[in-house]
Amino acid sequence: MKSPERPPAPDVEADGSGAVRIDELRVLHGQFVDFMLDYKFAIDEITTKFNILREDLHNSNEYNPIEHINSRLKSPESVLEKVQRKKYPMNLASIRENVLDIAGVRVVCSFISDIAAVRDMIAGQEDVTVLDERDYITHRKPNGYQSLHLIVSIPVFRVDRTVRVPVEIQIRTIAMDFWASLEHKIYYKYRGQVPPNLLAELTRAAEAANQLDEKMESLHRLVDHNGHRTPISERQGGLDFSALYENLLAED
Repeated sequence: MKSPERPPAPDVEADGSGAVRIDELRVLHGQFVDFMLDYKFAIDEITTKFNILREDLHNSNEYNPIEHINSRLKSPESVLEKVQRKKYPMNLASIRENVLDIAGVRVVCSFISDIAAVRDMIAGQEDVTVLDERDYITHRKPNGYQSLHLIVSIPVFRVDRTVRVPVEIQIRTIAMDFWASLEHKIYYKYRGQVPPNLLAELTRAAEAANQLDEKMESLHRLVDHNGHRTPISERQGGLDFSALYENLLAED
């Protein structure tokens, strides 16, 4: 018995015209993957810059304001959802121009005063251009959120081209980061519809985090008044380890 002919797949016409659409989709997918690689490489560039600064400061025995660095790359779905929600034109040039938080790097510091220092170190580099700056520390958001946001542009060197890519940098203290992490988890759990009593508690927690930051900053200034740094030998209980090391080498 002869089997009935299988009908064409829904996205492929019997005359083969659907194959053109599939090929077009493949091309578009490849272009978008390549487009997103620009942002992945931009994150690599920025995190390398911060890691170099951190290691350089550590090596020179200077105070290192950078506690840790995190990064995230928006998913393609999240990027396209934002383009649709904001009603931007659905093309790569429009996405590049309008969606500036595809690549994100977060730098966490110990003290409030560290934030300006880190900002100046990264913004002062020759290949970094600051496109936008929003100070949510001086001007806190109503819910208590605090952070310094920078949108910077850096060159990414690909095999066949050089492209400048925007990266969002958030610089904040440990206390600010802890509060923001908690707030994000709460908003995610309640899908943005947070009960009023929890919102009030979050606001009070933000104030407590701010008071902690101010107290820690005050202690930091007492310990390191006017930039004076205690010599390493004094910080090690009076032992001069450099002299001990030289004596050890002399004995060999």
